[in-house]
Amino acid sequence: MNKLADSIPASGPPASPPLSRLADLLRAHTPGDGSIELCVPGVHAIRASRPNADLVHGVQGSSVCIVAQGAKTVLLGGEAYTYDAARMLVFSVDLPVAAQVLQATPSRPYLCFRLDLDAQRIAALTLKVYPDGPPREREGRALYLAQAGDAIVDAAARLMALMDDPPEAALLAPVVTDELLIRLLRSPIGGRLAQIGQADSGTHRIGRAVAWLRDHYDQPISIDDLAGMVHMSASTLHQHFKSVTSMSPLQYQKILRLHEARRLMSTGLGASAAGGRVGYVSASQFSREYARLFGNAPSRDRPRQQNAV
Repeated sequence: MNKLADSIPASGPPASPPLSRLADLLRAHTPGDGSIELCVPGVHAIRASRPNADLVHGVQGSSVCIVAQGAKTVLLGGEAYTYDAARMLVFSVDLPVAAQVLQATPSRPYLCFRLDLDAQRIAALTLKVYPDGPPREREGRALYLAQAGDAIVDAAARLMALMDDPPEAALLAPVVTDELLIRLLRSPIGGRLAQIGQADSGTHRIGRAVAWLRDHYDQPISIDDLAGMVHMSASTLHQHFKSVTSMSPLQYQKILRLHEARRLMSTGLGASAAGGRVGYVSASQFSREYARLFGNAPSRDRPRQQNAV
């Protein structure tokens, strides 16, 4: 028995018409399992025909994911976020996570809609939705669950429906995407979503620190220099970084290095070369930390590229 699935009922109430339509459109645009970026950049259709036997590791960028069918658990550090049909998972910054599909069969696959989030677009729409400023929210994890109401699901379905006609999508997808973002901003999670685009928010500043770490994962890190880049003291950076990502900047960099090493190994590069490429000087340290994260020493691991969300 998969313990992660214990909290998910085997069946639930009938899907709403918007959710059924979204599931049908996702199924039509995923001829096989995997994550497919469609004709509009940033719009993805995801399908899995069976539960994962093992955790799938990856770094997920800022995005909103709406499940239309099936269920999945995403792990951030020691925290589990389980979502099923009509629930959405929002990533405010790039996060290294592990995931496991809990409910999926060939006849009723796991189906998920994902939209990558653009901080500048959210900032522009926030000014329209909240001309006097967004609601004040306590800043917390950059990963949170919420119900996706019919209006949000319907907007996602209409965005998916445009994928059948690329010329029409080029004209109308920006309009429907803005509608979807506006509905998200007007929802109970709107205040937290708005933080992504607010230059003075802790979430936005940590997002900038995360972006620097992703671009320079193989380089030595100076916490004082990183704090200076985002206009924080070193102690404030450490506190906010851990609050948002559940880990310290050094832990975050280590996990990025290990993910990149695993990706390099999946392309055929040897373990020793992969460890050196991502910044490890000690092969034994690389092997220990790799095994701690992925459950196998690099010499025994057989990584495959999969999408964690």
